[in-house]
Amino acid sequence: MLGETCPRGKSRASPFYSGALKILIFLLLGHARRVFSVSSHLAARKHISFEYKDDVAVIRFNDPSSKVNKQSLQLHELADVLGDIWLYRSSKSVVLISGKPGCFLAGADSNMLQSCATSEEVTSLCEEAQKLFRRIEQSRVPIVAAIHGSCLSRGLELATACHYRIATKSKETVLGTPEVMLGLLPGAGGTQRLPKMVGVLGAFDMLLSGKNITADEAKKMGLVDQLVDPLGPGLKSPEERTMEYLEEVAVGVAYELANKKIPLTREKKLWDAVTGLGPVRKIIYSTVTKRVQKQTKNLYPAPFQIIECVKTGIEHGSDAGYLAEAQSFGKLVRTSESKALIGLHHGRLLCKKNRFGPPEKEVKKLAILGAGLMGAGIAQVSVDKGLTSILKDTTEDAISKGYEKVYKSFDTKVKKTAMTSFERDAFMSNLSIQTDYSGFESADMVIEAVFEDLNIKHQVLKEVEAVTPPHCIFATNTSALPVRDIAAASKRPEKVIGIHYFSPVDKMQLVEIVTTDKTSKDTLGAAVSMALKQGKIVVTVKDGPGFYTTRCMGCLLMESLRLLQEGVTATKSDFLATSFGFNVGPFTVIDEVGVDIGLHISEMLCKAFGSRYEGGSLEIFKTMLEKGLKGCKSGKGFFLYGKTKSVNPEVEEILKNHQVTAPSAISSEYDMQYRLLSRCINESLMCLQEGIIQSPLEGDIGAVFGYGFPPMHGGPFRFVDTFGAERLVSLMKRFEDVYGNQFTPCQLLLDHTKDPSKKFYQSSPSPLQY
Repeated sequence: MLGETCPRGKSRASPFYSGALKILIFLLLGHARRVFSVSSHLAARKHISFEYKDDVAVIRFNDPSSKVNKQSLQLHELADVLGDIWLYRSSKSVVLISGKPGCFLAGADSNMLQSCATSEEVTSLCEEAQKLFRRIEQSRVPIVAAIHGSCLSRGLELATACHYRIATKSKETVLGTPEVMLGLLPGAGGTQRLPKMVGVLGAFDMLLSGKNITADEAKKMGLVDQLVDPLGPGLKSPEERTMEYLEEVAVGVAYELANKKIPLTREKKLWDAVTGLGPVRKIIYSTVTKRVQKQTKNLYPAPFQIIECVKTGIEHGSDAGYLAEAQSFGKLVRTSESKALIGLHHGRLLCKKNRFGPPEKEVKKLAILGAGLMGAGIAQVSVDKGLTSILKDTTEDAISKGYEKVYKSFDTKVKKTAMTSFERDAFMSNLSIQTDYSGFESADMVIEAVFEDLNIKHQVLKEVEAVTPPHCIFATNTSALPVRDIAAASKRPEKVIGIHYFSPVDKMQLVEIVTTDKTSKDTLGAAVSMALKQGKIVVTVKDGPGFYTTRCMGCLLMESLRLLQEGVTATKSDFLATSFGFNVGPFTVIDEVGVDIGLHISEMLCKAFGSRYEGGSLEIFKTMLEKGLKGCKSGKGFFLYGKTKSVNPEVEEILKNHQVTAPSAISSEYDMQYRLLSRCINESLMCLQEGIIQSPLEGDIGAVFGYGFPPMHGGPFRFVDTFGAERLVSLMKRFEDVYGNQFTPCQLLLDHTKDPSKKFYQSSPSPLQY
């Protein structure tokens, strides 16, 4: 290793030594190119490696203890290294690159943020990062960010502080500011630099959506200056070759920047000039604010703080903008909304792991029974992950329609340039369609997505077991029928399991995997492994009527039906739910699912749980079906679906025969809202009490991603922690006085009432990177 150590432990302390080393290398190697590492305390750094290539300092982020580069540790080391470069003028330019191909630099450590006792402490941390990034931005030494893999959050803020950005045109390379989805905002200058780089509209789009953008999109926006193509395999892996090539290009660019061969000034687009006009900016602020109010219902504070920070920076200058950003970040970290969203993110990551271990035999060949909406959706999320899949139905027409659904979904992505035609055709080659059981003899798993009729499910189970190998798993996609009842017809019940997908399968992230007392651990591990391969978030639940999500949502639907009888319109009931944070209300859900399916499930659950599960009269559903009011699929249900959505007057006529008097003592808007909410929350806790779900975390993930419990409350269990068990029980007791056991608090909820210190979440979320 070459390099001199100065008395302070700094490398390359004197220009004389620099020149001497150059001459020595030239004499020994026959050329003037210098590539050498720096010794002393720089070599001892754990999270950054550092070397010179010609007059370019190459700084690599590489945390040996993590899959991602943690900015909380690496930024301190980066500040030291850059400080040396600036102090001793040891290089003419700098390249920042990751030693990990999949990640440039991760965001702030949420565990560190949550450990801060005050908002002021968090603000101080933001100001430290802002100070470093502003020094980078103002550096006379050009700094190039070389990006391959995810460049999100604090990583993107660092990249935008650099003078030049190069990114690979890899699918793995994405850029974005996801902080808003955690109830936060970029805290190291992101709200101040993005408007200058991509314009105020482009900045708002990124900051308020939290969406990832591709390298191609980033180049068009002006967020990235240059793209490089990823390399294929050679003597080294494609990732290694791509990283080496990216570094080589970045070093060349850095060298040319230092020698003024590449200009740093960029032409301002005409549209950016227009949107930069004062009157236009005011219109943009107003329009964006109104849109956020409509989308968030004023329930999420972060988007409004983002708008204010951007506005402050533009209207009052950078110093004011940076201060507003740091202070807003400090306040947002302490909000219940941020804690709830960070908790959900942590839970989501945990539910994307297979804690049951690898199965004896991985599922490589999948067969799907039923080519309808669910079956085609399951096929779609399987074939694009490389699973060889058979789609079977009873008629040629049915399988042709199923095949067409899968093809159209991929073709739509091709038209949007999210997928190539070659990829589409490759994925479709994994799918075969048929009306018989040929090929099932080599299937590793069969998923049935046939009608919710126990006799039909028994029939297909027997047919499948007659043609599949002994190791083959039979998975039922039932949404409510007990899996043990289906498994009763099986010769190998240890291989029977429930996999409850949600519709539409390609959009809904959650899967409930349902086990019976006879389901083997290996079957469970294989099912979880397969669902994870499909890109799903997985919660495991024990068998029972309605499992977890359907059972909890059913309570809310039954109570909303009773409100309807008491004179509350379907529109008003939907508003009671959406104003609390649900994306859609109960009657919109029933129309989307289908009134016929809603009736079937409600009858089954009321029969299973008795009077405590009842609510409104199911005769309303039955009369609607007699009149052909099936919901969206028939064009009319509780609402009419034409050019616009409106209340169905036919339902109002039906309700005249089912009206009941509303109890005035519990009919305020607040009471009606909590009649809906308390029932599904209480049912969630009862599922944990009965062992249907294994943990509050899985319960919250299942509720939020399954039936749409508002994310800003973090799920029913975190909501109880925040709202207070005693307060919730007090409300339920008032309702119980009128309606009886439908509002009787479960024992677990009562236990938390007796001990106020008892919480479902005893500590802050575990460490994670965002």
